[in-house]
Amino acid sequence: MNKMSIKKDDLVVVLSGKDKGKQGKILEVMPKSSKVIVEGVNVVSRHTKPRRQGEEGGILKKEAPIYACKVQKVCPHCNKATRIGHKVEGDKKVRICKKCGAEI
Repeated sequence: MNKMSIKKDDLVVVLSGKDKGKQGKILEVMPKSSKVIVEGVNVVSRHTKPRRQGEEGGILKKEAPIYACKVQKVCPHCNKATRIGHKVEGDKKVRICKKCGAEI
């Protein structure tokens, strides 16, 4: 299993691809495949059939996973896309911003 420095509910910016520059919140993290699902990014159309009586079919829009290396955390203090560093304070490991040094 890969160790990922981004977590659920982090605000991230997309670095490459068709959604380059878009910001969004991470909805789901998949460490085994090194992918994340970001809100409003990589939206795909899914054609679904109605399975039960009363259920509607049609074309649904949903977010598809993208590689975690294509997103970067946005620091809440300096509002810039930044790499994440780690610092050990006592018996606790905290994430820090590499640009401003603030605790994330």
